[in-house]
Amino acid sequence: MPSPVDITLCLQRWKAGDASALDTLAVAVQGQLRELAAARLRGERQVTLQPTALVNEAMLRLMGSEVDWRDRAHFFAFAALHMRTVLVGQARARQAQRRGGDYVQVTLDHELRDPAADFGILELHQALEQLAAVDAEAARVIELSYFGGLQREEVAEAMGCSVSSVFRALRFGQAWLRQALGE
Repeated sequence: MPSPVDITLCLQRWKAGDASALDTLAVAVQGQLRELAAARLRGERQVTLQPTALVNEAMLRLMGSEVDWRDRAHFFAFAALHMRTVLVGQARARQAQRRGGDYVQVTLDHELRDPAADFGILELHQALEQLAAVDAEAARVIELSYFGGLQREEVAEAMGCSVSSVFRALRFGQAWLRQALGE
C-alpha cells in the first residue's frame, strides 16, 4: 500500500498538470477506495452497485473537480463525499421509479432489482442533513468516518481540529442518528 506521502505527491503532481500522475494516483488509491466501498455496501440490500462500480463513479466525479488537493486525507474526504452522493442518487432514483417514474434508468450494473428493498442509504442521508442543521461538525465527522473510512486522526487532520473534538462530535452524532433513525 502506498504511503500517504506518495498519494500526496501524486495529488500535487496531478494538480500541477502532470497527466501521468492521475494514472499513478488511480492505481494507488483504487484498492483502498474499493475496500471502503465494500464496507459501506456490506449488508445494504437496497444498493445494487458493486464496490468497483461505486469507486469508478466516485473517481469520475473526483477527476472532474477543480479541488486544490492538500493531502491524502483531503482526497479521501472528497472521495467519501462523492461515494455518498452516488449512493444517495441511486436510492432517490429507485424511490422515484417505485413512485411511477416513467424514465429509463441506466446504471453501471445490470442485476435485477429487488422491488421490496427499503431505502436505508436515503434515510441515512436525510438524517445526516438534519444532523448538519443541528451540528454541522458532527455530521461531517460521521460522513468522513462512515463513508470515507477515515480514522479519527485522519478526520481531525482533514477537518483541522483535534482528535478529542472528533471523538466528541462522533459520539454526539452517533447518538443523535440512533435517535433520529429509531435505532
